[in-house]
Amino acid sequence: MGANSLKLTKLEEKAGIYTLARLGIKELSADSIVEEEIKDRDSLIFHIQSLIDQTDPKIRDVAISVAGHGVITDKFTMERKTGMEAEQAILFEAEQRSPFDVEDVTLDYHIINVNEETNKMDVLLVAARNEFLKSYLDLIIDAGLNPVIVDTDAFAILNAYELNYEADPSKVTALLNIGFDTTNVIFIKDGIYHSTRDISNGGRAIYEAIMKEFRLNQELALKALKGEMGSSIDQDMLKATVVSASEELLSGVEIGFSYFKSSAKVADVDWIVLSGGGALIPFLPEFIQSKLSVPTEVFNPLRRIQYDPEMFKEVQLEKIAPLLAVSIGLAARKV
Repeated sequence: MGANSLKLTKLEEKAGIYTLARLGIKELSADSIVEEEIKDRDSLIFHIQSLIDQTDPKIRDVAISVAGHGVITDKFTMERKTGMEAEQAILFEAEQRSPFDVEDVTLDYHIINVNEETNKMDVLLVAARNEFLKSYLDLIIDAGLNPVIVDTDAFAILNAYELNYEADPSKVTALLNIGFDTTNVIFIKDGIYHSTRDISNGGRAIYEAIMKEFRLNQELALKALKGEMGSSIDQDMLKATVVSASEELLSGVEIGFSYFKSSAKVADVDWIVLSGGGALIPFLPEFIQSKLSVPTEVFNPLRRIQYDPEMFKEVQLEKIAPLLAVSIGLAARKV
C-alpha cells in the first residue's frame, strides 16, 4: 500500500521456481495516504476490495508491509544465548534501544549470525508502534482480508532482491526504493543484510514541482512523473524541474550513505539498485548516479520469475517492474 498506488501480487511456487499468477495495480489520489498515515480510509477500503475483485476474488490471506516513522529497525551484537534466555536478553536490549516505550510497540527479532569463535551473535530487531500498526491491520480486516504477515518495505525489497539477484560479497550494494512519500535504503555488505534507513522524502516533491512548473492537473502531473507525456512538455525544462525538486531527497540519501560508511567502516558504496516509482521518473536514475557518483541499475524484481506475457500485456510489465519490488518480496514470503 503505497501513497500513490496499491499493488497486489500473487506468486505460485513449485520446486523453487516462482510464477506470477495474478497482478493488479490501482492508483490512489495523492491524499489517501500521506507520510505513511492513512487519511482517506473509506476510499482505501473501496479500492482494496475493487482490486481483489478484479484480480482474484478468492484471495483472503495477504502479506502487507509498513515503513516510515512508525517503524524502527536496529542491529546489535550480544553474548550468544538460546531459547527463553536469548529472548529475555534480546527484549531487555530492545528496551534500552527503542525510542518508543516498549509497551507501545510490537517487536520481533531474528538472529542473523552466530560467531562460534567469539561466542557472540548478531541480532536484527524490528519494532512498530502499536497505534500505527493497528491502523493498517484494521484497514485490511475491514476490507475483508486476513493479514497473515506484516513485514517492512525494506525487508520485502531485500527479499525480492535475493530472489532475483546474486549478492556479490566483494561489493557494497545499496537498494534504493523511492516511493511517493518515503524512500527506503537497504545496505548489503559481505553479501548479507547490514542495515536500513527510511528517509521521509520521495517522489511527491517532484510531482508537486511538475504540477506547479507546467501548470498541470493531478492526472497529467502523474503522467509526466511516469514519463508518459513525451513531447507534450519541454524535456529540458522537465529535467531541470526533476533535478531541482529531488535535491532534498538526494541530500537525505547522502546522509544515509555517510552514516552507513562510518558505522560499517567502508570507504564507498559500489552499486545502487533503484526501485519504486522513483525508478520511472524521467532523468532521476541518471541524476542519482551522477550526484552520488555510484553506478546505478534499475531493479527488475521479475528477473527470475516466470510469467505469461499475454496475461499481463495491459499493464506493460517490463516498464512498471520496478514498482513491484515490495509486492513481489511480500508475495514470496512463507507463513
